[in-house]
Amino acid sequence: MGRRKKGDKIDGWINLDKPLGLTSTQALGKIRRYLNPQKIGHAGTLDPLATGILPVALGEATKLIPYIQDREKTYRFTVRWGEQRSTDDAEGEILHTSDTRPTENAISALLPHFIGEIEQTPPQFSAIKVDGQRAYDLARSGEDVALKSRIVTIHSLEITNHSEQDTSFQTICGKGTYIRSIARDLGQKLGCYGYVSHLRREAVSSFKLENAISLDNLEKTCNSADRFDDLLELQSVLDDIPALELSSPEAAKLQNGQALPFISRPDFERLKAIGFEKGATLIAIAMLKDKPLGIVDIEAAEVKPKRLLNL
Repeated sequence: MGRRKKGDKIDGWINLDKPLGLTSTQALGKIRRYLNPQKIGHAGTLDPLATGILPVALGEATKLIPYIQDREKTYRFTVRWGEQRSTDDAEGEILHTSDTRPTENAISALLPHFIGEIEQTPPQFSAIKVDGQRAYDLARSGEDVALKSRIVTIHSLEITNHSEQDTSFQTICGKGTYIRSIARDLGQKLGCYGYVSHLRREAVSSFKLENAISLDNLEKTCNSADRFDDLLELQSVLDDIPALELSSPEAAKLQNGQALPFISRPDFERLKAIGFEKGATLIAIAMLKDKPLGIVDIEAAEVKPKRLLNL
């Protein structure tokens, strides 16, 4: 007999609006105390000085975190000109100063160089591991951390407000993009230095601010009879992944880890109906009526279990 897991079995997502001053881990700690879930995790770290959308996975939803981390993210941020800081945000020590301030036209002319697939070096104070240690731990100990540049994708970058001291932007970007690096690199190319003074994440895929919940409101909800009203369905975050409906016998085989051949004409037509093409591969979510069974890979008319859910 297996050992019983500690905590309550809760499966789903919380669309959290993370407050200022908390790490993502600290925010999870509060939710753990409120709900006592067996498992908890988040899809995309936010720095303590950043606010906004932090998708929180509970229970079996933690298995889907990789599929959320790769999605597009939307940020609004403000760059303060005239200083470069060790952390590339307001928390760090001042490294360089400048009396130069950029014009809005000068900034606008530079923005096309920051759109598309670009090469970006992460901040020294980041969670990237270097020889098994977090870069921010090495940086705080006084080491000069040399991080490798990487290719990231920025879909859009627009000015939303400009003054002599500050410029605000909105950006939609892909996985691994550091907003602090954008601010640092803009300041260096403009010859005036810059750091992020305000950062708010407005969206992570289908997680958006308009239906997010604050920690304070979540605590109040958890202390009432309606504690699960703000829990999103596990599969609700996979609305852009096709759903493959299975029969009960097919579902039983899949849950036992077996691949399902869909080589008969009627079965192959079922695959074509969700976008599968001969010679291609497709990721889908397998469903039994309204119950998600897990993520499957479809290749050569065969449905293979990739990440099964225990619901």
